[in-house]
Amino acid sequence: MLLSLMIFVPLLGMIVVLLLPRESEELIKRATLAFTLVPLVLAVVLFVSYDRSSAGTQYFVNVPWIDAFNINYHIGIDGLSVTLLLLTALLGPICVLASWRNIEKGLKAYMALFLLLETGMLGFFAALDLFLFFVFFELTLLPMYFLIGVWGGPRREYAAIKFFLYTLFGSVLMLVAMIAVYLNSNVINGVAEGVRTFDIPTLITLAGTTGHALADSTFQMWVFLGFFIGFAVKVPIFPFHTWLPDAHVEAPTAISVILAGVLLKMGTYGIVRINMAMFPEGLAIFTNGVGFWGNSLALLGFINIVYGSFCALAQTDFKKLVAYSSIGHMGFVILGLAAGNSAGINGAILQMFNHGVISAMLFLLVGVLYDRAHHREINGFGGIATKMPVYTGITTLAFMASLGLPGLSGFVGEALSLLGAFQEFELITILSTIGIVVGAAYFLWTLQRVFLGQLNPKYEDLPEINKREILTLVPLGILTIVLGIWPNFALDMFSESVTNLVNVLDAI
Repeated sequence: MLLSLMIFVPLLGMIVVLLLPRESEELIKRATLAFTLVPLVLAVVLFVSYDRSSAGTQYFVNVPWIDAFNINYHIGIDGLSVTLLLLTALLGPICVLASWRNIEKGLKAYMALFLLLETGMLGFFAALDLFLFFVFFELTLLPMYFLIGVWGGPRREYAAIKFFLYTLFGSVLMLVAMIAVYLNSNVINGVAEGVRTFDIPTLITLAGTTGHALADSTFQMWVFLGFFIGFAVKVPIFPFHTWLPDAHVEAPTAISVILAGVLLKMGTYGIVRINMAMFPEGLAIFTNGVGFWGNSLALLGFINIVYGSFCALAQTDFKKLVAYSSIGHMGFVILGLAAGNSAGINGAILQMFNHGVISAMLFLLVGVLYDRAHHREINGFGGIATKMPVYTGITTLAFMASLGLPGLSGFVGEALSLLGAFQEFELITILSTIGIVVGAAYFLWTLQRVFLGQLNPKYEDLPEINKREILTLVPLGILTIVLGIWPNFALDMFSESVTNLVNVLDAI
């Protein structure tokens, strides 16, 4: 029951926090931190004890939940989900520490909503029942709406409503596709037999069964599209991306960390878990099909890379620059997945984890500077390396990792994604490397304007990064270096699962 305990301990923590006196702010913060540390410990245990040689589901629980519709509480992990569970659990206590001195109103409600959000994220990555998968997916929507809308910046209401409406639009399409899958889950050769099911492993098997309704290529194409748009909003993929910069800019620092580090990965995880594994013929139509749909997934990845990179280059707001850079870097994930081969998918999944770590570092670093200067205008700084050398060093590490410097984690994931994509889409892959060049440009230019040159007299007394802030960044910095030197630390976890998925895709 370790997996269930990890998912629901934060929910228990939410109840405990709500029962604490409102004025006991220090106690509320300590309790929240404790209830986020427990999932981290359990995630480490699961990660260490996971059998890397097996591609099957481990630590699974499958018990009836809603018998009338054959809905079960079915959870379990494979190499992909255990990696993202570790990332989610790691960012939990880091975000609590990042919120320690920054939340000035409604601390109790903030911490309670954050714990509810963590339960939704952990449950999403572990769910193996399509209905349960959707419930956890939706569970993240409400707390994130309030965390942005109540504790965000000046335009927080606009950003929160925009985030809510975009995500809800995608969720509706996902719901329609999910119902269509359920209603056709017992149809073989046009005849309904047996009971319908939401069970994801069972549905994957049925979708590969000759004569089954789920195996029909036209059906798979439309259902693939419904799920894909829902996940594309979350990633976000162009043209469903416009909610992200507003949400990032207005959200509190810790919520930006969760948004970039975990919520964006929910979209790409859903594409792998549902779109690619359950609807491989639908995927084939959008990757190597003919006519309008052919190469469309790779083209979307290319657009994300180039568009996001050039938009980042144009920004003067430090946080918005990092937000647009996330759009660009997630494009490499989409490009690797579109390749459908071992190198591309392994690179995409590794990049999901690496981007979660690096983007979390970047948003934390932006928050450190904002807390001192009370603005994020890149051109308003200058020469602060002389006053904040430790902060400058950590920021340089994060910048170099994000722009793909060899030896750091950002390089390996992007390189594998491009290697896999080049085997399928040569021209698109070559053009996508423009994003790498532009990424180096905007990060190095930002480094020059903020940290180098003449010190701005306004920041003569700018204090150095403190111990609590360093504590939030050190684990992420260590992972960035370790995964750059030893990527097998993560690759070994999901390589067997990727091999099975590639075999299914090759059979189409």
